[in-house]
Amino acid sequence: MSPAIDIKPDIIQWAISRAGFDHAEFYNRFPKVQEWLEGNKQPTLPQLRDFAKKVHVPFGYLFLTSPPREEIPLPLFRTLEGETEQISVNLRDTILTYQKRQDWIRDYLIEQGATPLEFIGRFTVRNEVKKVAMDVRRQLDLRNGWASEVRNWEDALNFLSERVEEAGIFIFFNSVVGINTHRPIKVGECRGFVLCDEYAPFMFVNAADSKSAQMFTIAHELAHLWIGKSAGFDFKQLQPYGNEVEVFCDQVAAEFLVPEEDFRRKWSEVRDFRALAKTFKVSQIVIARRALDTGSITRDEFFDFYNSHIQKFHQIKEDREGGGNFYATLRKRLNPRFFGTVNRAVNEGRLLYKQAYELTGLKGETYHTAIEKLNL
Repeated sequence: MSPAIDIKPDIIQWAISRAGFDHAEFYNRFPKVQEWLEGNKQPTLPQLRDFAKKVHVPFGYLFLTSPPREEIPLPLFRTLEGETEQISVNLRDTILTYQKRQDWIRDYLIEQGATPLEFIGRFTVRNEVKKVAMDVRRQLDLRNGWASEVRNWEDALNFLSERVEEAGIFIFFNSVVGINTHRPIKVGECRGFVLCDEYAPFMFVNAADSKSAQMFTIAHELAHLWIGKSAGFDFKQLQPYGNEVEVFCDQVAAEFLVPEEDFRRKWSEVRDFRALAKTFKVSQIVIARRALDTGSITRDEFFDFYNSHIQKFHQIKEDREGGGNFYATLRKRLNPRFFGTVNRAVNEGRLLYKQAYELTGLKGETYHTAIEKLNL
């Protein structure tokens, strides 16, 4: 029998909170943990290892005398003032995973003779919003009114994503840690984040979000790249954090998606969210947000519409809930260009399969089947 180990109660409680669990619910599911805290029993080594896996905490942390202070991997802007700076372990692990991927592919691209992307950090928050938005459109080769040339706003999202990729930006759509569907990344905590780099800029978009919000997240992240600032954001109610960088990027995103001049002209013709959404190939909520920005509606009118729209979205999502195609989803989660580059490095003998598995989160047969299914 394994000997019992003395672990500080504060560490146990911290680990549970860090993982985002409700304490009472956790104790009901794992009553032994409650006994550890009450001092009635001490955990054995195997029990501690099992506990560490359940709360996704490094095993060695459980032997500390006090909870460690973990730095947030990048600036994370909250919409509401006073919100805690603590982030969930799922979000933390996701950010660290993408930073590791970015570090690797950056070095690989440099070895292959890649040149820096000139648009990264081209502007600052002191530049004119319209000038920056225009430069983003020019770099992505998007004409004014480009969205009117595609069938609907979902096609517009796909088209924009392709142009972002062609510009040299890696874009990833995911809503869980890696491929672990039991570890979700909540939209309320993070709609997306961007990791700036002149060789391998990374965008992460929360795929659990509505397509309309994803569109705005991409536009917002593009603005961050153009001023060279990495960040993550929750964007509650599609509103910016009260920081000058976030406010600026928010304004650039709005101008990029729905140019003010075009909006005002159309609004004077028809003051209808649905009609304008079809015209600009964005969702009604983005149109409502633009109407708020331009003073065409009040904040109360915007929030009334937003809350109603989001409630309908969640209902539709629940009604459509179901399994999807694993490999189609994987294409979005891993990014074909990133995955293909990893596999090419393996074939060149520059990367071991073990390292490739760590970078992609796939192992053995799943990795090789994915390569085949995605035609990489």
